[in-house]
Amino acid sequence: MLLIAAIIWGTAFVAQSKGAQLVEPFTYNSLRMFIGGIVLIPVIAIFKKTGIIPRRSRDEKKQILKTTFIAGICCGAVLFTASSLQQIAMKTTSAGKAGFITTLYIVLVPVIKLLIMREKTSLKVWLCLVLAVCGFFLLCVNEGFSIAYGDLLMLACAVFFALHIIVIDYFLRKNVEAVPMACIQFFVSGVMAAVMMLIFEHPNPENIWAAKGTILYMGLMSSGIAYTAQIIGQQYTEPTLATLIMSLESVFAALSGWVILGQALSVKELTGCVLVFAAVIFAQLKIPFFGKNKAA
Repeated sequence: MLLIAAIIWGTAFVAQSKGAQLVEPFTYNSLRMFIGGIVLIPVIAIFKKTGIIPRRSRDEKKQILKTTFIAGICCGAVLFTASSLQQIAMKTTSAGKAGFITTLYIVLVPVIKLLIMREKTSLKVWLCLVLAVCGFFLLCVNEGFSIAYGDLLMLACAVFFALHIIVIDYFLRKNVEAVPMACIQFFVSGVMAAVMMLIFEHPNPENIWAAKGTILYMGLMSSGIAYTAQIIGQQYTEPTLATLIMSLESVFAALSGWVILGQALSVKELTGCVLVFAAVIFAQLKIPFFGKNKAA
């Protein structure tokens, strides 16, 4: 499920970039999040009918629904902040630096867990994180690396994406319903983006219609399917290892550009891809010297 999310996010990068050129950030994110939430409504109904979402007693159902609703609000607020910062920053920073800085959330997750939750990460995983960051630098950064305003926004975005992963993990431990939680987070994020849209932006119907393809794709695939796959996948994977798998989105973005758009990859970029893949695979292997890996 996490790999599916990474593939979708990687191939959706072009659509998101094109949409950012036509539609203002809060307008764009509001529309895509509402689409993601609407798509999941029939999915929840089917899951309940088929028993994938199990039937529960009234008291148990009431408690789980309450926790799921709270989880959806918290996840939606963090997702709104992360996606808004990303969409705004994409107008002011290069695609290469944006991809590299965003993927720094793979390091931020274990750092935040250590500082706030006192949860340690094994030496093996730390080595894999360093290897992955080196790979992302080779893959994404093709120009001189300097820090600009847009880069700082993207770094803040990476922090909130890391928090999003940690918040999801926190609530999944409380036995929430994963798909309903995803649905609620989309509507919460969509409403928050809509409020900001009405305050700061002037939606242009013509531009929205011109970007309808990218909005639909991002709403259905990137939001509805990929973020839901993330939540389901995190039920079975330790957060730090989940970030490594999901960070493959940058690799799939480069590979999809190579295969679909005919954009050739240099030796440097191919080396970056190999390093990231190696880091993800190595993190899953059981190597006693480096400590236990409960997700292996």
